[in-house]
Amino acid sequence: MSRVVFLLVPGLHLLDLAGPAQVFSSAADLGLDYTLLHVAEWAEVPTAQGLPVRAREGLPELDPSDLVLVPGWRAPRLARTGPLAESSLRWLREHHASGGMVASVCAGAEALGRAGLLDGRRCTTHHELQDELASRYPKATVVRDVLYTEDGGIVTSAGIASGIDLALHLVSARHGPAIAARIARTMVVYARRNGDEWQASAMLRHRAHLSDIVHRVQDVIDSRFTETLPLAELARESGSSERTVTRTFLRETGITPLRYQQILRVERAEHLISQGVTVESAARVVGFGDARMLRRLRSRPVDR
Repeated sequence: MSRVVFLLVPGLHLLDLAGPAQVFSSAADLGLDYTLLHVAEWAEVPTAQGLPVRAREGLPELDPSDLVLVPGWRAPRLARTGPLAESSLRWLREHHASGGMVASVCAGAEALGRAGLLDGRRCTTHHELQDELASRYPKATVVRDVLYTEDGGIVTSAGIASGIDLALHLVSARHGPAIAARIARTMVVYARRNGDEWQASAMLRHRAHLSDIVHRVQDVIDSRFTETLPLAELARESGSSERTVTRTFLRETGITPLRYQQILRVERAEHLISQGVTVESAARVVGFGDARMLRRLRSRPVDR
């Protein structure tokens, strides 16, 4: 997924496009290999907010590593909106058939539905369009009240700002939650997840404070949570005493630095396990000596 190709449709919502574009642009700013490309059936695409967007006219050849993303458009209803030629729908189908990932934001799910990519898969869209999407594509399973879904290389998200959540999820899946959290902090947004997973990652769930000391400690733990991090080292990195770090961290977050590190390890392990990694392997990857500690921590209530 080194190239992100946005397929723009007339009437598109600017935030449906700008949100994911900002995530991948920020990832590129961090040195990750992302290139953004905006394509359309027209050289100039009108938006729902009145600002026209220039795009590359025509559809490029794609590599399976490319991500194609269809931002949503203004659609009080899906029927007879979002005009796309059959050639564009075929382009989406062929990319997915070659092993490429196709994603949508909001009404963009309609384009995926027309291309036949929702059949037999879980998907979602804006809450005001869910009933119509389910009616138009009865072979799809429309999941309600989630931020995004991923099923067989098809990723769909709910309305407007959820495109940011979708993009952060994809970055997290490829590069790890620390990178996604760093981008989210840069954008001043919450790192979101979906479904029955936590909606906000621990890296940001425990960042609702103004303590520079605690933020510095969290920065160290976020980037090195798989390592052994003695309290003395965290204190040195934060420029404070061990006693100050422990007292301030607990006051501002409600948990200790060690517990925070454990939560990050467990969240990362849960993600790996959801991708098919064994518990034993996941435990080693996140820094546990064996799976016993991971199993013990997974059975504990999660700190909110």
